[in-house]
Amino acid sequence: MMNVDPARLQRIVRRFKGRKVVVLGDLMLDKYLWGSVSRISPEAPVPVVEVKRDSLCLGGAGNVCRNLESLSAAPVLVGVVGKDAEGRWIKRNVPDGRGIIQDPGRPTTTKTRIIAHHQQVVRVDLERKKAVSPEMEERVLNFVRKEECGGIVLSDYSKGMLTAGLVGRVLAHAEANGIMVFVDPKVENFGLFTPVTLITPNHVEAEKIVGHECRTDAQVEQAGEEILSIVRSRYLILKRGEHGMSVFEAGRKPVHIPTIAREVFDVTGAGDTVIAAAALALMAGATILEAACLSNAAAGIVIGKIGTAAVTPDELIAALSLL
Repeated sequence: MMNVDPARLQRIVRRFKGRKVVVLGDLMLDKYLWGSVSRISPEAPVPVVEVKRDSLCLGGAGNVCRNLESLSAAPVLVGVVGKDAEGRWIKRNVPDGRGIIQDPGRPTTTKTRIIAHHQQVVRVDLERKKAVSPEMEERVLNFVRKEECGGIVLSDYSKGMLTAGLVGRVLAHAEANGIMVFVDPKVENFGLFTPVTLITPNHVEAEKIVGHECRTDAQVEQAGEEILSIVRSRYLILKRGEHGMSVFEAGRKPVHIPTIAREVFDVTGAGDTVIAAAALALMAGATILEAACLSNAAAGIVIGKIGTAAVTPDELIAALSLL
C-alpha cells in the first residue's frame, strides 16, 4: 500500500497507548432516536417514526476525544458547554472532565438524529453560535497552558469556541513548548490556524477556501499548494470522501491514497476519526504518509458502522493485516 509497510503501521498503532492529547474545540451532545417507519403521516407527506430506543454520545470535539480514547490514548477534552442537563452529561461521560467549563449564558450544542431502518430521517440542531465570552476564553487558555501533553487537537465546528484570540494564544503556547498541533478546520476560521503541524480539510471545505473545484487529482494538487500558501502547516491531508485522501508535505510530490471502505453505512464523524488517528500516528513517530494510511484505514472502519462511531487498536491492526 503506497510503499508503506503494514507491519510497521501495526507497531505504530501499538504505540498509541497512553499518549496525552488535549482536545480543544466545540463540544456537542449527539442524541439518537432509533425506530421504524410503517406509515406516512396524514398531517403532511412525512414518515411517522415509531421510536424504540434512544442513545446519547459525545459529538463535535467530544467525538474526537472519543476516538482518541478508543484508540487507547489519554485525551483531555477542553471547551465550554451550557449549565444544563446536556452539559452535565458531557462532563460526566468524558475520560477526563477537568477542562469542561459550564457557562449558564449559552445552551449545550445538541444534535438530535432520528434513525429508522438504518437510515437517518432528519436531524434537529439546538445551538448558539456566538463566540464564547472573554472570561471563558481565559479560563480555557489557563487550563491548556497548565496541561503537559504531546499534542493539541483543535476541532472546529464554527460554534464559537475557537475564537481568533484564543487560537492565536494556544498556537503561541504550543510553538514555545514544542507541542504538535493538529487541526480539523472550518472555512470561516481557516486563516487562524497557523503555524500548525497538520491540517485536514475535506474537499468541500477546500473548494470554498481556494475558490475552485477539487475533484480531479490535478485540481486537488493545485488546491493543496494554495492552502499551504494561506496557512503555515507542516503537513496537509485533504479528505476526498469516496476518492480517499491526498497528502501534502513541503518539498515532496503530493500522494493520493484511495479509500479502503468496503461498505458505507454512515459517514457521521469520519473526519473526527481521521484527525484522531493521524495525530496519534505522528506523535508515535510515523511519517505523514504512514499517518495518512492509518487514518484512511480507521475512517474506512467507522463509516461501515451506524451512527457516530470510533475504532479500536485491534480493529485497526486487523484492517492493516489485510493491506
